[in-house]
Amino acid sequence: QVQLVESGGGLVQPGGSLKLSCRASGFSLDYYAVAWFRQAPGKEREGVSCITRDGRTNVLDSVEGRFTITRDDAKNTVYLEMNDLRLEDTATYYCGADGVEKVSCTIATDVLYDHWGQGTQVTVSS
Repeated sequence: QVQLVESGGGLVQPGGSLKLSCRASGFSLDYYAVAWFRQAPGKEREGVSCITRDGRTNVLDSVEGRFTITRDDAKNTVYLEMNDLRLEDTATYYCGADGVEKVSCTIATDVLYDHWGQGTQVTVSS
């Protein structure tokens, strides 16, 4: 079965850290750009960060300097390391994969991405 599986979410206090994982099952991530999106209750899905096949990244302004996306193709996994978490980072985080080769990746829209997983919940609360 071709899918992405997200993990690593949890409950953390403001200022804390989490590292999310997005593991591909049934296909190789080598040929895909991968993006993280998030959705908070009552809000639209929002692009957080993405990484191309060769490691070029794009990041949402509000998380720049706090969140870092990386990939380990040997483990078929993309990571999102989140530091200095804030209340407004609370959301369900999803990853998607784009198999069309591009110079850069986008977080402006999720329509280019497929194989979405079930998401992992991140709750920032004191």
